[in-house]
Amino acid sequence: MTSTPVPVSTPDGDMPAHLWLPEAGRGPGILLLQEIFGVSRYIEQRARDLAGLGYVVLVPELFWRLGVSRVEEGPEALEEALALLQQADWQAAVRDSLDALEQLGARSEVVGGVGIVGFCFGGGLGFSVAAESSPDVLVSYYGSALPDILGLVEPDAPVTVVEPGAVTAPSLHHFGLADRFLTPPVVEQVRDALEPLEQVTFHGYETADHAFDNPDFFLHDAEASRLSWERTTAWLAQHLPVG
Repeated sequence: MTSTPVPVSTPDGDMPAHLWLPEAGRGPGILLLQEIFGVSRYIEQRARDLAGLGYVVLVPELFWRLGVSRVEEGPEALEEALALLQQADWQAAVRDSLDALEQLGARSEVVGGVGIVGFCFGGGLGFSVAAESSPDVLVSYYGSALPDILGLVEPDAPVTVVEPGAVTAPSLHHFGLADRFLTPPVVEQVRDALEPLEQVTFHGYETADHAFDNPDFFLHDAEASRLSWERTTAWLAQHLPVG
């Protein structure tokens, strides 16, 4: 299964993006938001996985303003990705993602609703986007900016702080409970803020670290990845059904 390059129109020019179609050629839409490594091999695989489930998947290149599609794998990849994150304009990324979500929903191939799935950088970004729009669902994997967005910590990025209930769509959150980036006490704060809400489903994974779903990253946790994806596919089938 291959993707098709498609432009996403923004007030500042066209943002490159990639579209995966399911075998049926149409279905509900999913805006897939990248990690800090860009549209990597891993993100492409998750796009194929979602298209294989019957979704029309759009993956924008959120570092396009920095001239970067992806960070190439290698010993310097993490350092390079973190440097890009520091340079990225968060509010511009939110606006770009809102444009991508709107244009995905307007595509003729999309029927039956539109959702957001995000990982790490994209997991937090997806929450901000969902707070400013009306997706049908949100799936967030270890959203790295969520503590900032929810006002649980002193923001170290220019995010807009929102109330936990600002996202009214059903949402699914996955976090590693041994996360060395989002420490366990911070993850517990996020859980305490979100889990009481009726529309929220929260799963923690006892031994999993950050980015545990990425098989190309040294913190990959195969069991947490398997279980979380199993839960994600079942949850999507319930809240954003295909057909």
